[in-house]
Amino acid sequence: MSTFDEYAAAVRQLSVQVREGERGAAAEAERRRRLHAGVAELGQRLAVQGQRLDQLGRAIGVPPDAAAAPGGDPAPSATDPAGAPALAVAGADDPAVVLEEAHRLADEADRHTGYVEALAQRPELLPTWSPTARAVAVYVACAAVGVLLMLVLVVASGVGLVSGFTLGAWICAGLPVLSFAAGWFILGRWGRPALATVDPPRFVPLGFVICVALVPTAYCASLLLVRLLR
Repeated sequence: MSTFDEYAAAVRQLSVQVREGERGAAAEAERRRRLHAGVAELGQRLAVQGQRLDQLGRAIGVPPDAAAAPGGDPAPSATDPAGAPALAVAGADDPAVVLEEAHRLADEADRHTGYVEALAQRPELLPTWSPTARAVAVYVACAAVGVLLMLVLVVASGVGLVSGFTLGAWICAGLPVLSFAAGWFILGRWGRPALATVDPPRFVPLGFVICVALVPTAYCASLLLVRLLR
């Protein structure tokens, strides 16, 4: 009987070891499955990040193939003996630790890319202003330049260099149209965000009214001021 009991105990011990081994194998298989899934997800995120960075690069005029280090030499890789390792973390022998660190770096890259994209959605000219306020400021500034040119023409007309008909034509048509065209061009050139896919709003009726009204009004105001000062 003692021999049978010893045999039964050995069988039970072997069965426990087999079940523990199966559980360990199942846990290892699940761990490997999660690691592979994490690597696949990280690869997809890196592909999306690459597309976003290429889009940003094209927006600022940097082609995708210009990612090499200055001087034309490629940047050192993780396997380059002359370069530092690309990912040096504590416990780098554990794939799970390396994958977690890679996810953290990907999250940080997403945050920085999102910040850059938010900046690229703003125009270069008056980025914190609303489109309407930006358009009004640009058209008023262009009309103000037109008013200065109008004063030059008035002075030239006073000394006989410009005829009255020419002065009236410039005040009523030439300078307002030139001011409007300048504002329209400035809004299209510097009021366009880097990542914009459509032309920015230029508020053509508003700009035309501002430029057409401001230059003649300034001329009338100057005439009134001259009469009051006499």
